[in-house]
Formats: sequence, C-alpha cells, structure tokens
Amino acid sequence: MTTAAHQLQALQSALDSLRQSAQSAHAFSEGARAHGALLATLPPRYAEVLHGLLDRLESSALFSEESCSFSQKDLADSLQMWIDKARQLL
Repeated sequence: MTTAAHQLQALQSALDSLRQSAQSAHAFSEGARAHGALLATLPPRYAEVLHGLLDRLESSALFSEESCSFSQKDLADSLQMWIDKARQLL
C-alpha cells in the first residue's frame, strides 16, 4: 500500500472518530492538513476542496450548531464524499 493510500485510510479513521465525537474538529483538521503525500498524489483541485471543507469545519467548531451557518454533520458528509472520490482516484 502506498503512503498516499495509508494517509487516506488514516483520514477515514480520523473522520470516523470525529463523527463519534472522539476527536475534536481542530485535531481532525490539523491531522488532515498534514497528509502531504496524499494531497501531492491527487489533482490540485482536491487540496483546494479539502482545505475549504476544513476551514468551514474549524469555523463551525467555534459556534454552537444553531448559531453557525455550517453544519458539522453536513461537513462530515462532504468530507466522506471527498474521501470516497479520492479513493477512486488512488
């Protein structure tokens, strides 16, 4: 398994932890941004999209669900879609 594939698997595990509230949005975001091999392997647009999702996730963590325009559940669903599409490319 390549480094990029390992990093994608780690990102999936981290997202699962985030959904179970076992990991904070900030910790997830920080870890996701550190997956350089994965982002270097994918087309540049993937990094743009991922960073946009992570920025919104971090913003949503600063506010309660009701007062934030970004739903953490919807963002987690979008991150899952990103992971699924990245997996298809790898």
